[in-house]
Amino acid sequence: RMGGRRLFSRLAGDIDKQYVGFATLPNQVHRKSVKKGFDFTLMVAGESGLGKSTLVHSLFLTDLYKDRKLLSAEERISQTVEILKHTVDIEEKGVKLKLTIVDTPGFGDAVNNTECWKPITDYVDQQFEQYFRDESGLNRKNIQDNRVHCCLYFISPFGHGLRPVDVGFMKALHEKVNIVPLIAKADCLVPSEIRKLKERIREEIDKFGIHVYQFPECDSDEDEDFKQQDRELKWRTRRTATS
Repeated sequence: RMGGRRLFSRLAGDIDKQYVGFATLPNQVHRKSVKKGFDFTLMVAGESGLGKSTLVHSLFLTDLYKDRKLLSAEERISQTVEILKHTVDIEEKGVKLKLTIVDTPGFGDAVNNTECWKPITDYVDQQFEQYFRDESGLNRKNIQDNRVHCCLYFISPFGHGLRPVDVGFMKALHEKVNIVPLIAKADCLVPSEIRKLKERIREEIDKFGIHVYQFPECDSDEDEDFKQQDRELKWRTRRTATS
């Protein structure tokens, strides 16, 4: 009997190790995702001179703009809105990330900025349409996800709140892309000025019905450190970020 129990226990252990089913699906998906890597597309938008490229360098410790040609003031004013993509592969602790930065040079620099966000919304829509076509096709294993996952929108610190072009841009994209508004070059303001500007921008975002990105709720089984970090990020998001 004892020998039979030991044999049954060993067999049960072997079956456990070899078991493949719904119970192990999350681990399988996780391992497959980590092995394959992740795609993330970040759009940066705002007028020239607000420090967009500097922030990208600081976030990802990589120079995506090394071949960029700096335009004069006259050239910027006459420049039309462009869509430029910069892609870099980043690996950290064995996890691979294909990062794509979508830049929008020319946005907000013209004398007349009426609907200057139209080329940007057209680009975002085109990526959704392309992804839908690829997902509906036969070769779904090699789909490249070029949809814009997040947009960092840079707000000038030298005004008294949102300009019409800021409102127009965010209202045109807020239902298509996760928008994170940033007060650019906030270090040129004293703390009291930053607080007043944040309050004004937050009131205007509510007034115009603009939906900015909100962090989702934590799972109940997350550790306390992660929950605290999540609470701090939510607190900062509600008060508009600074760069």
